[in-house]
Amino acid sequence: MTEHWRSNDKSSTESHGQYISAIYRHMQILISAELAPYRIGSGQYIFLMAIAFQQPITQKALSEKLLIDKTTTAKAIAKLEAEGYVRREADPVDNRYHLLYLTDTGREVVPKVQEALARVKKKTRKGITDEEYDLLVSLLKIVLRNLTEQEET
Repeated sequence: MTEHWRSNDKSSTESHGQYISAIYRHMQILISAELAPYRIGSGQYIFLMAIAFQQPITQKALSEKLLIDKTTTAKAIAKLEAEGYVRREADPVDNRYHLLYLTDTGREVVPKVQEALARVKKKTRKGITDEEYDLLVSLLKIVLRNLTEQEET
């Protein structure tokens, strides 16, 4: 795979973005296959897990926490709600917002999703020491921070 992305120009360097993109696509395929029995798409599990560990939460707070736009969040929550994993309740403090909670079915599926994600993570960590993995995650956090922080004027 590395050879496929190499430029004939010896002065150019490989782009980490190519690898991040390929890793993302391959992980989405694996995650989709793992979660198919539960009718949870690769685009919804992150919302399910975030709600599981921080409920109640508003859609707005969920979007901000996950760094995902409000429209994508709304679509994912609608799908999880349709599958019976999530429910919305009016926020008693502010009726303009809804609080998100897991349903009983949602609470039952969370451990299964965690197991599926652990299988995918185990596959991604094959041949990588804990120290190397920690360094990889640390470096990716820096890249993300560099891309998401506001430009100073």
